[in-house]
Amino acid sequence: MSYTDLDRAKVLTEALPYIQNYYGKTIVVKYGGNAMISGELRSAVMSDIILLHLVGIQVVVVHGGGPEITEMLDRLGKESLFADGLRVTDRETMDVVQQVLCGKVNKNLVSALNRQGGKAVGLCGMDGGLLQARQLDEKYGLVGEIVDVCPGPVVSAIQAGYTPVVATVAQGVDQETSYNVNADTAAAKLAVALKAEKLILLTDVKGLMRNPADEESLIDVLRVSQVPALVKEGVIKGGMIPKVDCCVEAVRSGVKRSHIIDGRIPHSILIEMLSDAGVGTMIL
Repeated sequence: MSYTDLDRAKVLTEALPYIQNYYGKTIVVKYGGNAMISGELRSAVMSDIILLHLVGIQVVVVHGGGPEITEMLDRLGKESLFADGLRVTDRETMDVVQQVLCGKVNKNLVSALNRQGGKAVGLCGMDGGLLQARQLDEKYGLVGEIVDVCPGPVVSAIQAGYTPVVATVAQGVDQETSYNVNADTAAAKLAVALKAEKLILLTDVKGLMRNPADEESLIDVLRVSQVPALVKEGVIKGGMIPKVDCCVEAVRSGVKRSHIIDGRIPHSILIEMLSDAGVGTMIL
């Protein structure tokens, strides 16, 4: 399909009111899934973030890195153990988590943004006490539950003109340790602390669907009041439960809208932010 100059002008015109609406406001993007693994998708996400920054929208990127952690543990000959969907994190595993997330993954993302013309700076939850946590349960080891967020380092980075990229390792408040924390939860809590306009979770599914086997059953808009019934009906289940819970918590705590969108679609962030079409499931 070929595009004329008029088609391109219409696209820009369609984006204008969205740019005006979001100018000077903050959005938090939880970056994960295939969008982190595929080079093509990663490049598209980076360009989306840079474009939003250039038109005056303050983007904060929050990331995990489960596959990279597993790969490093495999190299070290250490088995990855999970319980209730959480990585069981002993002291040795926590050292790997911290090294991989705060070092390799975080700095690679910062470098990717900078190479494409962005201005990014890397942070982790321990910088300035950004993310503070206590142990969730002894059976999970050093897995933390976030109890406080001090957004000062992120705010300072934004004010200096940088795009903050945050690795989700938290500072322990109950013992002298760092904690492995859920990236979706961290993104939601940081969005609340920053009084963000939007929270966007990049996933490997189209969004919330009434029938997971049928992508045509996508729920475009979901109100917080509808969530309990959908959980009871089994529509919201499995790994989608914590993602929806994070979005609900964010919206109830002041974030205007949360979105679960398909990171497998190139430029899905721009489609959601700057077009009439939108993509994925919006929770409000």
